[in-house]
Amino acid sequence: MIEHPDTDIDADIAWAAFEARDRSFDGRFIVGVRTTGIYCKPSCPARHPKRENVSFHADPTAARAAGYRACLRCKPDEVGRDRVAVARAVEMLKTAKDVIGLNALAAAVGYAPHHFHRLFKRATGVTPAEYARGLKARSAATALDGDISVTAAIYEAGYSAPSRFYEDGARRLGMTPGVWRNGGAGVTIRWTIATTSLGPMLIAATDKGLCRVSFDEDETALRSRFPKADIVPGGEALADLAGRVVASVESPSRDRDLPIDVQGTAFQEAIWQALRRIPSGETRSYAELAAAIGKPGAVRAAGSACAANPVAVAVPCHRVLRGDGSTGGYAYGTDRKSALLLREKGE
Repeated sequence: MIEHPDTDIDADIAWAAFEARDRSFDGRFIVGVRTTGIYCKPSCPARHPKRENVSFHADPTAARAAGYRACLRCKPDEVGRDRVAVARAVEMLKTAKDVIGLNALAAAVGYAPHHFHRLFKRATGVTPAEYARGLKARSAATALDGDISVTAAIYEAGYSAPSRFYEDGARRLGMTPGVWRNGGAGVTIRWTIATTSLGPMLIAATDKGLCRVSFDEDETALRSRFPKADIVPGGEALADLAGRVVASVESPSRDRDLPIDVQGTAFQEAIWQALRRIPSGETRSYAELAAAIGKPGAVRAAGSACAANPVAVAVPCHRVLRGDGSTGGYAYGTDRKSALLLREKGE
């Protein structure tokens, strides 16, 4: 039996991460090796001991208290230094008035640029440049909700010119600045109610992709979510896409590349992307999902991002279970979640 006295991580998940040398788990726990008396981070490249000869610990301090010494090969004590460096970089990006290039950012926290680029992405799920763009886009969105002009909002968010916002921020927000400020006015959303064996399903899409897929909702719910959009019946323009969504419910033996047009926070979007990478027929725990985007401590936030998923099936949040293997929650009922999982496994 594996001992894991001072960390609440699931033992099987920890061992699997250690066997796979999964870097996304670095910083979440420490592995103590009884036969050598050393402690390692999960991604240590050294030869693995037998499973019965390891113990799991919350951090290096806990491992040292248990009598272990640091591995000279994987240098587990540096994980804390990495965290501090990323936190400093994030704060710099949040408070910067001008663009900070990768070289300057890495130098400020004491790392080589190429190494810090990988480190930052592993920790946040995005590159430093992507993180900075996300900050600008969200700042612009907040400003556009106020009383200032669109142009003033763009400059206030840190863009050098309106054209830069249209190229970057508008793409991220999914609509032009004027439309964003007016609550989606001018955006055309086509919708239909499709019949599925799991109940009626609302399917709605913009010209870019699906913006709402849900069970037991109707046009009223759609209009409440998009109060100023031009909401029209889907007709033939939506028929093919709606058919592919229904097929994902009825015969989900293989993944279908369904286009989506959704927006969320940087964290939510990272979680939704990670969900789309889970193969049909497989599941992940909320802890594994959080770790997959480099945020192993954000398990509850990962669950909240799943709950906020606006496009059921297209972003398969039903493929996430609790750490003990139980079904967990689902916005449209656990019976539907179980049914979808069984179908994906071919049962």
